Amino acid sequence: MNFSNLFRKKTVQDILNQVAKNEADGHQALGKHLTARDLTAFGIAAIIGAGIFSTIGKASADGGPAVIFLFIFTAIACSFAAFAYAEFASMVPVSGSAYTYSYVAFGEIIAWIIGWALIMEYAIGNITVAISWSDYFTGLLESGGIHLPQWVQMDYLTASNGFKDATALMQGGKSFENLSEGLQAAYTAWTTAPTIGSFHLVADLPALLIIIVITYLVYRGMKESRNASNLMVVVKLCIILLVIAVGIFYVDTANWHPFAPNGVSGILKGVSAVFFAYIGFDAISTTAEECKDPQRDLPKGMMWAIIICTILYVVIALVLTGMVNYADLNVGDPLAFVFDKLNLKWMSGIIAVSAVVAMASVLLVFQMGQPRIWMSMSRDGLLPKRFSKVHPKYHTPSYATIVTGFVVAIPALFLNLTMVTDLCSIGTLFAFVLVCAGVLVLQNKKDIPRGKFKTPYINSKFVFPLLMLVGAFIAFTVNKQATMDFLTNEKQVNAPADIVTSLDKEQAKQVYAYLVAQNPTTETTDLEALLSSLNENETTYKQVVDSLPIDQSLKYESGFSLFKHKIPMWIFLLSLVGFAIWSWKQNLSLIPLLGLVCCLYMMAELSIWNWIYFTGWLLVGLTIYFGFSHKNSKLNKA
Repeated sequence: MNFSNLFRKKTVQDILNQVAKNEADGHQALGKHLTARDLTAFGIAAIIGAGIFSTIGKASADGGPAVIFLFIFTAIACSFAAFAYAEFASMVPVSGSAYTYSYVAFGEIIAWIIGWALIMEYAIGNITVAISWSDYFTGLLESGGIHLPQWVQMDYLTASNGFKDATALMQGGKSFENLSEGLQAAYTAWTTAPTIGSFHLVADLPALLIIIVITYLVYRGMKESRNASNLMVVVKLCIILLVIAVGIFYVDTANWHPFAPNGVSGILKGVSAVFFAYIGFDAISTTAEECKDPQRDLPKGMMWAIIICTILYVVIALVLTGMVNYADLNVGDPLAFVFDKLNLKWMSGIIAVSAVVAMASVLLVFQMGQPRIWMSMSRDGLLPKRFSKVHPKYHTPSYATIVTGFVVAIPALFLNLTMVTDLCSIGTLFAFVLVCAGVLVLQNKKDIPRGKFKTPYINSKFVFPLLMLVGAFIAFTVNKQATMDFLTNEKQVNAPADIVTSLDKEQAKQVYAYLVAQNPTTETTDLEALLSSLNENETTYKQVVDSLPIDQSLKYESGFSLFKHKIPMWIFLLSLVGFAIWSWKQNLSLIPLLGLVCCLYMMAELSIWNWIYFTGWLLVGLTIYFGFSHKNSKLNKA
């Protein structure tokens, strides 16, 4: 195999000519129905979903009212990436998004990798949203008196893992009633589910139902999808504005003090959760062939969607943290929770309905994006020809849409929400990194046709190294202790729940007996609650854990088991040095470079396990590429 063939590139002109010849090749054209307003609505539909109805609560609990700065930072990072997407979309207005852009900038092997990674954004992202939609929908049914069995409204992994954790905590003395609601539900689902041999039949059927409905809508046509999306956007914007209008009268400014209770580290703790709240704006670029004027409207649609959503996120965060203390917001449904707490039950009902509508609109946009990526890959010969088949009546990629339905529906029955959320985030960030890098690679090439939109140029030669020096100064002054702990790999004490769930029954008894001997007045039999009460004082907690009669490996995380979690951040820090040298030599444009750095930083904040799973996913994709795509590529045949 000729190594250089792996990086063979398509030219912009070739791509545009190919689109023009699609009908002659037997690929009917997609219908052109979308304007800048429709694209903005699609962007809002994709962005405002699970983020504003769930993850905003956890992020607010970690960062306090200052979480608004994290929303602004994430919006700026996404805006940098959006500039890169908009420039490419204006240059190459076809339905390939980051996949097509990478084909032009880097070559075929990188294009395949990014196309394969985008499955993690759109398909796996939709699994995430379908599971969240199911949670809100079943909650809505229960508020109306309809109670579904737990084993038909929960995925298999959550039930299995929850049963194990609940059993471990009950062995440690915690009663079933004192378990968290999530663990109670998981334990009930596992123990009440029908069984075939030792296999428990636990599956999230409402998630399956919504995926079938959305897939049918996307299959029927862009015009129908657009109308449904626009309607859902109007509904959820009205509800969000109602939440703000009502909530603002219950804001107590005393709740905003302290504004940043956990400092910078507390604010940054919610990076992945807040980033998930912005995923989706890039899905607009997959509809390029269905836009009336993609070179003008795609950039406008992306930017307006991010601006509108950021304003709403910041206002909602301020209202929520003003209505109740930030520490109370670590719940799965923060909007409904705060109005429940203030005895405004009618608002909780409206929010539940709104969440169901909002998440359905996110599903709609993502379910449109994935088939169009596959269609573009099929046109290039990297996937079987059937994936590029366009329905003669509905003018949609019909076969790819049906396959997407199966790819999303089946895992949604069984996969864990946290796992798919993180996989979705890392796949999306990887796409953003390559799109920003693609703009930098092409910036000095004179033979590339340019669209109507171009990212404003600011020379990063001196600015970027200066920003690195400022960052290093802050790290070694304001955040000195955390920086030194990171560099020296200082051991970290495990949290109470982690310690308790890692103990067997005998060890749990020994630890409880030891703690009771140290504190004879204690009345609780709950080991996890006992340790948690000591965790309020960090120094005392470390001293107590150090003296427990169990192995050190159960008390602390240290050595390589701790260092491995820092590998992504070391990759980021070493990459910064490379970027500084690159920007100095090539006079790189600052905006896409900052987009590249911000997105890579957010990747580094994800756990090492996400990187390992993502690497495994890419290896599966490369196996398919070398087995089928490389030899069937149209560039190879040419």
